[in-house]
Amino acid sequence: MRARGHQSVNVLFVHNNFPAQFRYLARALSRDSSVKMVGIGSTTSQNVDGVDLRKYILSPRNLAGTHPFARRFDMECQRAEQVLYALSSLVTSSFSPDVILAHPGWGETLPLRIMFPKARIIVYCEFFYGDKGRDVDFDPEFPSTGLDGHIALKLKNAATLLALNDADHGVSPTEWQRSTFPVHFHDSISVVHEGVDVDVVKPDPAAVLKLSSGAQLRRSDEIVTYVTRNLEPLRGCHTFMRALPSILARRPQAQIVIVGGDGVSYGRSAPEGETWKSVLLKELQGRLDLRRVHFVGRLSYHDYLKVLQISSAHIYLTYPFVLSWSFLEAMSAECLMIGSNTAPVREVIEDGVNGLLVDFFDVDGLADRVVEALAKPSKFLSMRTQGRRTMLEKYDMERICIPNMIGLMNALAVSPGASASWTSNPAPEQDVVAAPAPAAADVAEARANKVRSRTKRTVFRRKATKR
Repeated sequence: MRARGHQSVNVLFVHNNFPAQFRYLARALSRDSSVKMVGIGSTTSQNVDGVDLRKYILSPRNLAGTHPFARRFDMECQRAEQVLYALSSLVTSSFSPDVILAHPGWGETLPLRIMFPKARIIVYCEFFYGDKGRDVDFDPEFPSTGLDGHIALKLKNAATLLALNDADHGVSPTEWQRSTFPVHFHDSISVVHEGVDVDVVKPDPAAVLKLSSGAQLRRSDEIVTYVTRNLEPLRGCHTFMRALPSILARRPQAQIVIVGGDGVSYGRSAPEGETWKSVLLKELQGRLDLRRVHFVGRLSYHDYLKVLQISSAHIYLTYPFVLSWSFLEAMSAECLMIGSNTAPVREVIEDGVNGLLVDFFDVDGLADRVVEALAKPSKFLSMRTQGRRTMLEKYDMERICIPNMIGLMNALAVSPGASASWTSNPAPEQDVVAAPAPAAADVAEARANKVRSRTKRTVFRRKATKR
């Protein structure tokens, strides 16, 4: 993106864990010297080249006197206050954003429209909480949320609804995630995934994973892989662990590599003093050959990629919830995917074509799928190839997703007199030739036209990247 004899383009990112979903976009925009970027995030946010990152501090506060239904919103208001202070310092430095990209989930968007009434605001519509067709009460193994829980769940959407009211447009990474939002918002939410770096996340037949024990695992071994941020039921750790005794008994050479921490990212906590890992290990005591089950914890990105590259069968299970980056990266690495037959996964995997689907709760069915994959690897080679092809055709960050996002920003951007073109370094040729980029950007622009209230001016212009 480069201004041609006119003013520069100012972009503001707001995300408490910046860069998060905006990492690739910020990296792409940083290639253009005419684009000035500022990020606002909490102390957990991380620097990105080309982004002036302003961190705020959220001090602990006793919420015992706040009504339980209002506690989350109270915290969101406190966070909004800290963002307001950070925005005020931006104003004094003469930075006025043309486009704001923000995640509404923590209240940080509350002051944006008041501070910058002329900016175009795009909110990242990751998930809308609800008690039907989503994660809540999906799993009959755990107690129902109850009436109070459902009311509290509904109130989790308060900051998001306020953000949507202020925003010019929204972006969801998948069709299913967009579908969780109220229907009357759908036309103002475009589906544009942030993408996968397919030039980095790719197959490597020579990959070797070195375990802390000194053992080395290779693609030629029978390796079952499972990756999640934290081992928790929402990501199917209980179904997966319960399938292991059968898998290990029927495939005596199989090795199991489990990546993830012992905390809780999204779902319910384990009983006090326990982790879900410890709960399941107690349940399965005496039934697992722990010499062949490797809990490797959280890994560096380099080692994480090695796990994907040596995988014989990769398991991804999830409640109806946000789709994990690791799921798409596993497909990009040409893993044989065995995923849960839940709506977010079905959007990407066509059973028997680019992966395999199993019922989320079917322990025996999962074990059977894995055993067959290990016993007859040649049968599933085309599924591996098709899985990667899916990533190249629909989720290629450099050639599809970022251009589509730039297309949406073009449709919404308002910067009088500005004329800019987005440029990026051509990416290397791929080992699998992808189809032409889908018309997601055109769809995004059509949706944006419905909500645009001012005359469109092109601030960002895409330049095709050769494959």
